[in-house]
This record gives sequence, structure tokens and C-alpha cells, in this order.
Amino acid sequence: MRKNLGVKTYLYPQPTLVIATYNEDGSANAMVAAWGSISDNNQVAIYVAKTHKTIPNILARKAFTVSMATADHIKAIDYLGITSGNRVADKFAKAGFTSVKSENVDAPLVAELPLALECKLVSYDEESELLLGEIVNVTADESVLNQDGKLSVEKLAPVCYDSAGHGYYVMERRVGNAFSDGKSI
Repeated sequence: MRKNLGVKTYLYPQPTLVIATYNEDGSANAMVAAWGSISDNNQVAIYVAKTHKTIPNILARKAFTVSMATADHIKAIDYLGITSGNRVADKFAKAGFTSVKSENVDAPLVAELPLALECKLVSYDEESELLLGEIVNVTADESVLNQDGKLSVEKLAPVCYDSAGHGYYVMERRVGNAFSDGKSI
């Protein structure tokens, strides 16, 4: 028997994304978002409330980076999610993160997070709060690459958010082969 749960945000996985920008004084800022995804071959779409410090930063610099959260840094990432940059100016540093200047966009990379999308602003719609970014480069620490130099999801072990139980979960086990397993049917 099935039970009706009403309108909920239960679509899995919900990636735990860290969006990094520069503040007006040049210091690094970051926030956490779970409502984001790839929306085209070279584009990311993330819903971000206009009340976040991140939005004016992105609009001013026309750039941002998006990193995948990892379990090793979950306390710091959660701190970024529960602390407003409007109230705590140095929350990036308080979280213990190190900023590294991106070579491709006017936004910081988070040194401790091994995968980042470097993005140029495409648009931000204040009504829907949809942020679109053009991915101009992806950087990955060698520790999350396989022997062929390709990204290994198992090594990256990205963190996903569970909106039902307010928890973080690690995605790290392959269960099938895309464009292949279904051929046996």
C-alpha cells in the first residue's frame, strides 16, 4: 500500500553544492545549496534565494564556482549552510577553508574540495531565483581521478542531501552500467 506524503522535495540524489564567490572587499565567500543540477552540456542551474550574500557577489563579478561537498569536510560545509554571509563576513575562513584564485573566472576555488565547476554568469531570475552559469572549466584534484585521468565517482564520494531526514549521504557505489545493462532485455 502507498501513502500520500503531500508536496515534498523528495527527488534523489540532491547534490550538496558549495557555491563560492568573492565579496566586494575581495575576501572569499561560500554558501551551500541542494537544489541544483546540470541543465545543458555546459550549463549548471541552481535555485538560490536572492537574500543570500552570494547573489550580489555573483551579479557584481559575473562569476562563481560550484564544488561538490565531501564527507571529510561535512562539518565545515554544514556551517556554511547554516551561517549567513550577510551576518558573518568571514564565514569562509571560519569554516577552515582556503581560497585559491580560479584561472578561468573571477571567483575562488575551495582548495579542500577536490572537484569544482568554474562558471560565468548566464542569468539570474529574481522571481524564480534560478541561477544559470556557463561551465567554462572543471578542475579536479588528482586524488579523485582514475588511472586514465578521468573522474572517479568512487574516489570523489560526493555528498548528497536528504530533505526528508535532514541528513547527508555519501554516493560511492556503482550499481550498473549506463547504455549497456539494458541491452540484455
